Amino acid sequence: MALIRLWELAGLALIVEKSTGVHYSNQTGGTTCMQPEIEGVLIPIRNDVELESRRLISPENDLYQYFAGPPHQGTGACRGLSLEDADFIDGVLKHYKMREYLCVDRERLAESHEAWVFVLVNQEPASDSTTPLYTGLGPYPARGVLTWANTD
Repeated sequence: MALIRLWELAGLALIVEKSTGVHYSNQTGGTTCMQPEIEGVLIPIRNDVELESRRLISPENDLYQYFAGPPHQGTGACRGLSLEDADFIDGVLKHYKMREYLCVDRERLAESHEAWVFVLVNQEPASDSTTPLYTGLGPYPARGVLTWANTD
């Protein structure tokens, strides 16, 4: 089994659960520094860089700030996410135009925590260009995880 640690990842990533023989892990859960893993396909998602400043433009920034501040203060929400947490994350997905194909998996809130949020992939994303971000990962809905840099 191959294991890829995403500790150097910058930006938001979606891991779609699939039998691939490749497992991904990330440091998650704030200062608890959990290291969950999942088998699947990794897709960097909605990340860009402002050219002049080299600043990362990503949903990761909003998610990082949310978990670093109240109500979590960097503790990582290690006992699971609340409905309010899920609503906030779904709001971020909507703001970045991902909500039409991704949403927080409300049945897996107890297993989710900071930087490791279980999601449902409801369809392939629409594309502003002729090439969509990904194709062929169905059937839908599929299960996955959103991951990003931990606040530790």
